Amino acid sequence: MPDLCAVDSAAGKGLWGEGKPGRKEETAHRNFLSHCKSCVCSPESIQRELLIPWLGAHGGSESLRGVWDSLRSPLSTGSQRAREALASLQVEITPMQGEISVGESKFFLCEVVGDAKDIDWFAPNGEKLLPNRQDIIVNRNDESSSTLTIYNADVDNAGVYKCVAKNADKESEGTVNVKIFQKITFKNAPSPQEFNEGDDADIICDVVSSPPASIIWKHKGSKIQVTKDVRFKIMGNNHLQIRGIKKTDEGAYTCEARVMARGEIDLKIIKVIVNVLPSIRTRQSEVNATADINQSVMLACDADGFPEPTVTWARNNIVLESDDKYSLNDDGSELIIKDVKKVDEGDYTCIARNKAGEKEEEVSLNVFVQPKITYLDNQTASELEEQITLTCEASGDPTPTITWSFGRRFFTEGEQASWTRPETFESLDGNVMVRSHARVSSLTLKYVQFTDAGQYLCTARNSIGQDQQTMYLEVRYAPKIQGSVTVYTWERNAANISCEVLAHPGASVVWFRDGQQLPSTNTTNVKIYNTPAVSHLEVTPDSQNDFGSYNCTATNLIGTESKEFLLIQADVPSAPAIERVEPFSSTAVVEFEEPDASGGVAILKYRAEWRMKGQDWTGREYDAEDGLSMITIVGLKPETFYEVKMSAINGKGEGESSTPLNFKTEPVQGEPSPPKLEGKLQTMGNALKVNWIKQDDGGSPIKHYLIRYRAKHVSDWKPEIRLPHGSEYVVLSSLDWNTEYEVYVVAENQQGKSQPGTISFRTAAEPTAIPDTMTSGSGLGTGAIVGILIVVFVLLLVGVDVTCYFLNKCGFLMCIAVNFCGKSGPGAKNKDIEEGKAAFMKDESKEPIVEVRTEDRTPNHEGGGPTEPNETTPLTEPE
Repeated sequence: MPDLCAVDSAAGKGLWGEGKPGRKEETAHRNFLSHCKSCVCSPESIQRELLIPWLGAHGGSESLRGVWDSLRSPLSTGSQRAREALASLQVEITPMQGEISVGESKFFLCEVVGDAKDIDWFAPNGEKLLPNRQDIIVNRNDESSSTLTIYNADVDNAGVYKCVAKNADKESEGTVNVKIFQKITFKNAPSPQEFNEGDDADIICDVVSSPPASIIWKHKGSKIQVTKDVRFKIMGNNHLQIRGIKKTDEGAYTCEARVMARGEIDLKIIKVIVNVLPSIRTRQSEVNATADINQSVMLACDADGFPEPTVTWARNNIVLESDDKYSLNDDGSELIIKDVKKVDEGDYTCIARNKAGEKEEEVSLNVFVQPKITYLDNQTASELEEQITLTCEASGDPTPTITWSFGRRFFTEGEQASWTRPETFESLDGNVMVRSHARVSSLTLKYVQFTDAGQYLCTARNSIGQDQQTMYLEVRYAPKIQGSVTVYTWERNAANISCEVLAHPGASVVWFRDGQQLPSTNTTNVKIYNTPAVSHLEVTPDSQNDFGSYNCTATNLIGTESKEFLLIQADVPSAPAIERVEPFSSTAVVEFEEPDASGGVAILKYRAEWRMKGQDWTGREYDAEDGLSMITIVGLKPETFYEVKMSAINGKGEGESSTPLNFKTEPVQGEPSPPKLEGKLQTMGNALKVNWIKQDDGGSPIKHYLIRYRAKHVSDWKPEIRLPHGSEYVVLSSLDWNTEYEVYVVAENQQGKSQPGTISFRTAAEPTAIPDTMTSGSGLGTGAIVGILIVVFVLLLVGVDVTCYFLNKCGFLMCIAVNFCGKSGPGAKNKDIEEGKAAFMKDESKEPIVEVRTEDRTPNHEGGGPTEPNETTPLTEPE
C-alpha cells in the first residue's frame, strides 16, 4: 500500500479543510482518523504532512493536539501497532447532542470508522428501530454511515438514542441525547376580540411552552401597569381583565411571551373592539297629521352606537316594511306613512339593534280629522204662522264647533259646547235661538218673517280646518210693497212711479187712479212696464189734474197689499247763498251754500255770473258734483271792482239768482299760482295721465306749462316737457313697472314761473308675459291674419246687430229704421224704465228726474236682507 501520508502541504490542506475559522474540530478529527485508516506512515510523516500545516493555519487546536498526543506514542512504536489501532471500529454521531422543538423534524448521522457490516439504531427504551416506522426513520446511507430522522417530534421522542456498528466479533457504539422542548405557541389568542361597553372584558391569550413562558401585556406600545389603573388585572391564566371597559379602551393590545432559559420571545397583537349599546333620539315624540286629505306623514328617530345600529319600525309588535302604505329610507331612520287615515293613529316603536343589544323608543301619531258637515236640509215655512228649526250635524276630530250665519249676521258666541255642557244663544229680539250639542247644532226661528228667507250658512270648525254648507229657508208671505212714495215731475215731462213688490209666491200687480184701473180708455198718457221685481207706471202729465195719488195693489196666494204713491209737480230751485269771495289778480274763488229748496228734484248745475259795474254779465255753468261748495271764476282784470251772483238749475229749469256780492281783484302779482294736479293711471299700467286745473295767472296770461318727472329712487329727472298755454293734461308713458314716481308741473307767464304743483303715484306691477305661439314658418303674413280677424269681427257685429233688431228692437238697423223710416223705438224707453230713469220731451232737459223721499223699508232681524226667491209679476208689454 503506498504511503499516503507522504503528501505535500496542499494535500494536507485538502485533508483538513481550507482552514476556515469556525470549522468544527470534530470534522477535522473525523477526517484525520478516516485518513489514517488506510495510511501506512510513520508518526513523523503524519506530523510533518498533516498536523503541522493545519496547526499553522489555525493556530493550534487543543482537541487535535490531544488526538496527536494519544496517537504519537503508539505510532512512534512502529507502523504495525499504528495499523492495529486504526483498524478497530469507531462510531461518531453528528450532531453529538440534539434539542428539538415539538412539531419540528431533525436527523442524526452515525458515521463508522472501520469496516462495519451492520449499523443499527436503538430507541431510548432499547428497542431496535426498524426502517418501516413512520415517525422515526432509519436509513443506511453507505458502508460507513446511517441516518436517524425524527419527524414531527413530540415529548415522547425524548431520550438517549444509540448507534451500534458491528463487524464479526468487533462492535462499537455511539450515543446522542435527544431533548424535546415546546417553543412558545399561542394556542388561543383570537383577534379581534369584541366586548360590550361597560362589561368586564376578559382578553384571552393562552400560551404553551416548555418551560412555561412569562406573559407581559402592552397597550399603545407601553407595558400595562396594573398598579396604576385598578380596572386592569392580569389573571392567573395570564388573561388580561378590564373591568367596566370603555370605548376609549378600544385598540391593539400586545400579548408578549418570554422563555428566559432559551432567550425565546414571541408576541401576538390582539385587536380589541368595544361595542356600544344603541341610543335613540326621536326628532318628535308626538307627530300630528290630518286624515283624508291624501297627506303623508314622517316619523323619524336617529340612532347612535357601535357598530352602527340597524333601525326598524314596529306597530303592535308587527315589524313594518316598505309597501303601498309605508316607506322607509335607506338606513330605516325615517318612516313615511302614506295617505293618513284615522286608523293610523297610535304609537309606533323605533327599534335600534347592533351587537351590543337593542334600544326602543316610541313615537305617537295623532291623527286629526277636518270637520265635515254630514246633515243639513232645506226648510219651508210661512210668515208669522209657525216656528222653524234648522239642524246641522258635523263630524271631525277634535270635535268641531258649529256656527250659523245669515248674510253678515252670526248666531253663535262663546266656547265650544260639549255633550255635558250644551250651549244656548238667543238673539236680542228673542226670535232666534241656537242650541249646540257637540256635533249637532239647531237654529230656531220663533216668529218667521219674510226677511228670514234665504241661505243660511252652517260652518263647522276645529283646529284643523273647517267645512261649510248652505241650506235654503223658503218663507211664504203676502206681498209687501216698497219704493219711493213721492215722485216729482212737471207738465209734459214723463216720470216713473216704481212699485217694488216683495212676495212669495209671486204676486200680480195692478195700478189704480181714483178707483179706476190703469191704463184705461180715458188715459192716454199712462203706460205700465213690468220687470221681475218692479212694476213701473209711466205718467206724462198734461195738466194739473194728472198730479196726485196713484194706487199700486199686489196679490198672491197668501194675501193682498196696496200702497199709495204721490206724483207732485216739481219747481225750480231757490237761489244759493254766496258766503265769501276770495279775489286774486285775474281770478276769484266763490264759496257758497246749496239752495234751501231743490224744487223736488236734484240740482244739476250752478250758474255763476259776474261783471264790472255798468257792464254786461259774463256767465259760466258748473256741474253740481257731490259736495261742491266752491267755484273759480277766471278772466278778471287786476285791481278792478266786480259783482258776482249765482243761481241753481234742476230738471225743470233755472231758479232765481242770489243777491250780487261786490269784490275787487288784487293787483298784478307776477308769477301764476301753482296748478292743481290730478292723476289717473292708464289701463296699460305703466302710463299716467296728469290733468291740471288752471289757477290764478298772476295778472299775466300763461305762456306754457313745464312738466318734469322722475322715479323717486333716482336723482336724475327726465327731460323737461313744454306744453302750450291751452294744454290741460299730459300722458307719461313707458314708465318702469311697480315704481313710485313724482311729477312737477309749473305754469309760466311773462313775470316768471309758478311754484310747482306736485303729485306722486306708483305704476302697476308688470303683468305676466304671454309667450308668442306664432312661428316664423307660418304660411300667412301678419297683414293677412289681421285682415281675416277684421272680416270675422265685422261679420260677428252684423250678426249680433240683426239679432238685436228682431229680438230687442235695438241696434244699428233699428237706428236706421227709426231715423229714416219713421219707426218708433220702444226698446230705448224700456231701457230707461228698467234703469229707473224718467222719459223727457224733446224740447226739455235731458237730465233725469229723481225721487227725493222714500218710505222706510221693513227691516229684517238685526239688519239681514231678503234673498231669493222673491218673485214678482212677469214683465208685460205696455198696454
